[in-house]
Amino acid sequence: MKYRLFYLALLIPYINLFSQFDYSFSGYVVELPIFAFDKERPVMFPSEDNQMFFNLTRIRLRPEFYLWEAARLNYEHEFDILYSKSNNEILFNDKNVSRQIVNLRWQAVNENNFLLTHYIDRLYLRQGFNWGNITIGRQRIAFGSGRVWNPTDLFNPINPANYSKIEKDGVDAILLNYFFGSFTNAELVYNPIKGGKTNAGFRFRTNFNEFDLSAIGGYFDSKIVGGLDFAGNLFDAGVRGEGIISINKDDASTKFLKFILGADYQFTPKLYVMIEYHFNGEGKVDKFNYEFMRLINGEILNLSRNYLMINTSYMFSPIVTASASHNRNLNDGSGFAGINASYSAGDNFYINVGVLSTYGDIFTEYWYYPHSVYFQAEYYF
Repeated sequence: MKYRLFYLALLIPYINLFSQFDYSFSGYVVELPIFAFDKERPVMFPSEDNQMFFNLTRIRLRPEFYLWEAARLNYEHEFDILYSKSNNEILFNDKNVSRQIVNLRWQAVNENNFLLTHYIDRLYLRQGFNWGNITIGRQRIAFGSGRVWNPTDLFNPINPANYSKIEKDGVDAILLNYFFGSFTNAELVYNPIKGGKTNAGFRFRTNFNEFDLSAIGGYFDSKIVGGLDFAGNLFDAGVRGEGIISINKDDASTKFLKFILGADYQFTPKLYVMIEYHFNGEGKVDKFNYEFMRLINGEILNLSRNYLMINTSYMFSPIVTASASHNRNLNDGSGFAGINASYSAGDNFYINVGVLSTYGDIFTEYWYYPHSVYFQAEYYF
C-alpha cells in the first residue's frame, strides 16, 4: 500500500496541477492482426484446427510535464486490446514483471475471446543537477549494446521471437546518474522487488579510442553478477559485445556465463547487414532438459546454449524498406526465418507486413512456435 501511495503522489501534478506546468503530449497506436498456424499442433498452442487468429491493439499515451528547473515528470499509460480464440502463452507473454513492486495493471474486460488490459508502464520524476541526475519511479533502465540479445540488460530483456512486444517493461527503481565528463558516467540502481527483497547494481561507462566501454555489477535475483560490454568501429564495420557471469550467492558452484558478439556493415547506402552470436550458459544442451515452464513464466528468454542471428535490410526507396532475418539454435538445429516489408505512408504513419516461419524437429526449441503472417500499422502523434 505504501508504494501505491508513493505513485499516487507522483501523479499529483498530472491530476490536479495540469494547467500550472509546461507539458508535451505524445503517443502512438499500433494495430497488429496475426494469423498463426502449425501442422503439428504443438502442445503450447492447442487448437481445434491448428489455425489461430489474434488481433492486438496497443494504445500508449505519453504526457511529459516540465515542473521546475531541471525537473520533469514522465507518465506513460498503455491500453492493450487483444482478440484471440487460442492460447498465446509465448506470442503475448507479459508475465515477467518481477522488477515492478507495485501492481499498476488492470484487466477491464475478459470475456468472449476479448481481453482489455491497461497499465502504467512509466511513471517517474527526474531531477537534474550540475553533476548528473536522479530518477525515481517506474522507468526504463537500458544496459548493453547488443542488437538482438542483451545479457547485461538485467532489467528489461525481450525475447527476440516476440515481435508483438514494442516497449520494454518499466522498472520500479531509484537511479542515480553521475557524470565525470562528456563521455564518462556512473549509474547506481536500487530496485525493490516483491517479498521484501531488493536488486541493486551499477554501471560505469566511458570511451576509449572511439570505443564505448562499460562495466556492470550488482546483486540480482539472489545472484551476484558482473559484466562488461563494448561497442565501436573496426575499419568500416560496427562491432559490439557484452557478457556477464552470474553466481548464486548461496552456492558459488552454481554459476553461468552469457555473452554476445556482433557486427554490422553498411555495404551501400541501401544495403545493411547485421550478424550476432549469443552464448547462453544458463540454457541446456539436451532438448529433453529444456526448462519450458521458466520460459512460459518469463524467467528466461531462451532454452538452449548457442544462437546465431543474421539480419539484412534493403531500402528500395526513402519510404519502402524490406528486411530478412534468420535466427538458428545451433544446438538443436531449430530456428525461425522472417521477412518484413515496411512502408512509410506519412510522417507519422507506418505499415509493415511480415511472415515468420519456424522450423525444427519435435521437442526442439522453435518447434513449439507457430508459423505466422502479420500486418502492423503504426501511427505516432
